[in-house]
Order: sequence, then structure tokens, then C-alpha cells
Amino acid sequence: MLKQQLQQKLQQKLSPQQIQVIRLLELTAIELEERIKQELVDNPALEEGNNEPQSDTDTFGDDMQNEEGSNESAEDISLGDYRSEDDIPDYKLEADNFSQKDRREEIPFSGNSSFHDNLLKQLGLRNLSEQEYKIAEYIIGNIDDNGYLQRPLSAISDDLIFQVGIDVSIEKLEELLQLIQDFEPAGVGASNLRECLLLQLERRPATPANLLAYKIIDESFDEFSKKHYDKILKQYGIDESQLKDAIHEITTLNPKPGNIWGDSFSDGMSQVVPDFIVDVQDGEITLSLNNSQLPELRINRSYTQMLEDYMGNKQNQTRERKDALLFVKQKLDAAQWFVDAVKQRQQTLLQTMQVIIDLQKEFFLTGDESTLKPMILKDVAERTGFDISTISRASNSKYVQTNFGIYPLKFFFSESMQNDSGEEISSREIKKILQECIEHEDKRKPLADDKLCELLKEKGYVIARRTVAKYREQLGLPVARLRKEI
Repeated sequence: MLKQQLQQKLQQKLSPQQIQVIRLLELTAIELEERIKQELVDNPALEEGNNEPQSDTDTFGDDMQNEEGSNESAEDISLGDYRSEDDIPDYKLEADNFSQKDRREEIPFSGNSSFHDNLLKQLGLRNLSEQEYKIAEYIIGNIDDNGYLQRPLSAISDDLIFQVGIDVSIEKLEELLQLIQDFEPAGVGASNLRECLLLQLERRPATPANLLAYKIIDESFDEFSKKHYDKILKQYGIDESQLKDAIHEITTLNPKPGNIWGDSFSDGMSQVVPDFIVDVQDGEITLSLNNSQLPELRINRSYTQMLEDYMGNKQNQTRERKDALLFVKQKLDAAQWFVDAVKQRQQTLLQTMQVIIDLQKEFFLTGDESTLKPMILKDVAERTGFDISTISRASNSKYVQTNFGIYPLKFFFSESMQNDSGEEISSREIKKILQECIEHEDKRKPLADDKLCELLKEKGYVIARRTVAKYREQLGLPVARLRKEI
């Protein structure tokens, strides 16, 4: 039985332009630079411009009603949509935002040898047969960036049979692994932290402190890692000074030997590039976007001229010419949408950051964390008029450069709490006081969470013990037992 009915629904759908704006908003400064470069490659109608005046081709109008270019006829295309007298890119919102062409300094890049390259170089200095070299090379390939070989030798033996066609015994693998464990840095090729520390201690001089340290790691690693120092003192019949010397030797060891090579390279590749620059001079706060590496965007003039030629010759509108006309129109539309999306992204970021500055003005003037006020995403959303999700995207993975350092935008958001006088304070202020209490505690008898709770209560901050534990974990501080020192 067929039944026909009329149903009315209210749905909210995002247009392709809105989706593009959302995606661009989530990008950091470096990611946006890469995205713009990719768009310049993908869309020939978009090009990197300059400040030379052009008469009619740089920016677009606002006619974006047709989202499906393939369904648009040649008669619906208006050349006026692609004319503008303003040659300055729309997303250049601040006078002190410079383009990439304004700064043409070449920065040299130094590529250091990697951790695995260093191991292979040392392997080449050993007198090995061709097969032994291939096996040792495969073992090195299974060592992670921290310097550990966490795969069992039995699994490596199976891989060598099926992937390389080499049948090797576990005993031979152990022999070659011991050879690799003799390489620099000390501790490489260990299967766990305990073995890594033992390998390093084996190369140390046989002093009483080193011998005791080796014995503690070898026989009492669990007690040492849990800081059960009383058990260790009783087990080895030593005094606190001897234990302290042994612990000092252990703390000088490297728990991740592979990082000796990786740190300098990874740090150079993971440098934070601020998205905002906040400058304070004579009590005046100036905000600007860090657009130093962003190229200027404009429409390819040849594409606009091509569209004009097609539009001016309507008498010979063959099927091929119409297809070419629609292709040009699609590319120009895509360029229009991209430039507008970049412009809207910059405006949204500036408005969001300006509200954060207004709410946290004392911090930007003084750099004192205690002046930070409670602030959540909703507070910024209400003042900007944006949705909370928009503020979340705008603040996620973004950084601001101030006179006191570079901070992530998430740094300025914190929950609101009340002290004993009823005054609203930031949870960040409580964390700072909590950290100070732990820093000044007696390390021989560190304060438990309930004691820290009582100490904060005496200072006027009434919070629960589980809240103290949560803040302590957020600060990266261990429990009292693991903070104990002798």
C-alpha cells in the first residue's frame, strides 16, 4: 500500500565556505602557511601577489550563491563578481603584519645525523661478516628513538626468516645484541629501564658508590623505584650517607640514551611559533597577528582575463567553450572562498585574543600569574558573540608572544573558586600556592594530600582532598611517598 505524506523538517547545514572557515580556524600559524602553499599549488586561479597596483583582479565580491559550479550556466556568470579596486589582500588586517616577501632572509638549516645513523656508523667499524652485518643492522632498526630494544629476540628471529631469508639462532642474536650494547651511548639496546641503568653503571669506575648503585638496581630495583629507602638501608646494612652517594650516581644516568641525538634535532623542529604578538609600551597594549610568513594572495589576472574573453564572445558558445567557462568560474569561486575564509579566520582570531587581553589585562601588564582571573570559554564567547565551539577552535594549539614569554592560549583559561571570604579566585592561583607548599616541604617527610588540604585551608582556600590530588597531578607532582628524599 502506497502512502504519500508531507513532512516539514528544520535542519541546519554548513555550507562548503563555512566548513573551510572552521578548518582554517583550527590551524596554527605554521599549518596555515602550509595550507596556503598547498592551495596555491592546487588552484591556478590563486597566486602569490605583491604590492604593485592592479586595476581589477585582486579580490572578490560576495556573490557565492551557487555552490555547484557544474550546474551553473554561462549566462549566470557575472564578471563584476571578480573586480575590485582594492589591491591589498583582505586578510592583511594590521599595519604591522608583514608578508613573506618583506622578509627574504634565508635561514640556514643544519641537518644532524640521527641516532640510528650513529649506531650504523659504529657497526661499520666492527669486523663482521656480511650476514652478521645484516642481522645487526636489522636489530638496530628495531631499537626505538629512546634507545630501547623492546621486541623479544624470538620475534626478531622470526622476522629475519620470513622477511630477509636469514635463519639465525637466538644465541647468535644475543651475541650481536651484546656487541650493539657496547656502542655509544651507554645503555643502548636495553630491553627495559633496569637493564639500561645497569649497562651504564658497568662502564663506570668501580667506586664504592657505583658498586652499591649497581647492586641496588640489580637486586632491589622495585624498592628503589618506589623509594622504600628504609628497606634498602636494612637490606644492605648501610647508612644514609652511603645510600645518598649511590642515589646520586643513579640520578646522573640517562634513562633515555637515544635522546642524546634526538633532542637537539627535535627541539629545533618543534619550536613554537606564536600566532599573536602582544606588546606593552607605556601601559598601552598592542595586539597583532604574526603573519610574517604568510604570502599575500591575489587572483590570477590571466584567469580573470580568460573569463572576460569567454563572456565577451557569447555568439560562439559551443559546448566546449561553456565547459571551459564553467571550469574557470569554479576556480575563481574557489579562490574567492579561500581568500574570504583566511580573512574571516584572521578577524575571528583577533577578536578572540582581544577579549582575552581585556579579561586578563593585569597579567599582560605585569606578567604576574597571581593576577589571572577565572575565565572559561563561555566568558570569551559571550563577549565576542561567537559560539563556544568557535572559541575552542580559536584557542586550541595557539600561542601568544608577550613581554614575559610565550604562552599557549589555554594558559589563560581556568576555573572559578571561592576563598573563605567569598571572593572568586582562579584555580591557577591555588595551583601556584600548592606548588609552593610542596617546594618548601621537608623532603624527608613530604606532605600527604590531606596535610596539603589542611595547609591550604589555613591560607584561606577551602578545597577537598580529591581536588588537591587533581591539582597536584595536573602540576606533574607525584604522591608524597615518591617525593621523599634522604
